[in-house]
Amino acid sequence: MPVLAALPLPLGPELAESFADLVAMAAGAHCFLPVVDDSTAPDRVLLETALRVGEPVDDPLACLVVATSGSTGTPKGAVHTPATLAASADATHARLGGPGNWLLALPPHHIAGIQVMLRALRAGFTPMIADLRDGFDARRFAADVALLRGPRRYTSLVPTQLVAVLESPEATAATAELDAVLLGGATTPAPLLRRALAAGIPVVTTYGMSETGGGCVYDGVPLDGASASIVDGRVVLSGPMVAHGYHLLPDHPAFAVPGSFRTDDLGSVDDGMLTILGRADDAISTGGLTVVPQVVEEVLAQDPSVAECTVVGLPDDRLGERVVAAVVAAPGAVPDTAALRALVASRLHRHAAPRQIVVLPSLPRRGPGKVDRRALREILAATLRTGAAAAAD
Repeated sequence: MPVLAALPLPLGPELAESFADLVAMAAGAHCFLPVVDDSTAPDRVLLETALRVGEPVDDPLACLVVATSGSTGTPKGAVHTPATLAASADATHARLGGPGNWLLALPPHHIAGIQVMLRALRAGFTPMIADLRDGFDARRFAADVALLRGPRRYTSLVPTQLVAVLESPEATAATAELDAVLLGGATTPAPLLRRALAAGIPVVTTYGMSETGGGCVYDGVPLDGASASIVDGRVVLSGPMVAHGYHLLPDHPAFAVPGSFRTDDLGSVDDGMLTILGRADDAISTGGLTVVPQVVEEVLAQDPSVAECTVVGLPDDRLGERVVAAVVAAPGAVPDTAALRALVASRLHRHAAPRQIVVLPSLPRRGPGKVDRRALREILAATLRTGAAAAAD
């Protein structure tokens, strides 16, 4: 059985020194757990301990164990093989119009960043590496795009990075010259997507996770060989890019059907188009009714004063949970919280309208750009205790 080894991946140009290891991994010569390059980082120590670096992986074909981006509990590691990684890369290039070179602008130890590099390397190119040691810089990103060479040129971003790109005319113009920009890692607000498309940026929204080798549904349509179905309300993704299971958890029910992964997301499929409604464990039970946060977020995001928003449930003695929204104001705007609540009530139902709305300077993040809902609940609870919120009871 292959032995799991840690593969530290830096955030700067020195990452290129790891390309040979990635090529060997994709060929099945090694089994790696990608980690940050700081050996003292708490997250790395936790991962290496929980996933037992230095011990065998109980899958003779395993070449990659990639940590899930879950925010609670013991980390899980999705087990991939050369075949699952190749299937993902090939299906992506087939959907986008053909093989090309890629610019990495995401953390390299997450599945989305790993796949950016593996796609380029599989196509015979040397991927371009954005320097993220000081965070994402839109002007520097524009310069990197200008240096990217290949018959087709691609990159992958998360929504917060796209916001930064659109705030820079130079970065917007450069990004619009790419053949495709994969956008995932977190829900994309509809106004942001419209702005990007209007600016000529060839955005392709993606849905997937570590367990599916990254995105396997593009613009709502599964990649070739993949499929999406709904079982008991939850999204099930199937295809050759699906991981073989979780390392150390051989009987996990999410992988009960080989080649399929049962997600924790609620969704629907109509005429082959997948729509994600939200996570099952994020659903809010208020006054005996169920509110799906993402549905409320989509309505709030339609107001031009709202740049970002997230809806969560907070404990309530009378309702069980109450719907609370955190919004980030658009530049130069002042959100009218009463009007926002009325907007949701008119589009959905009054029980879905946030009882309270809090305007924050930013939303807490985890992993590759996802909102950290647990941290946000703590922030909102503390803010509401001080009375610095707009109540709408």
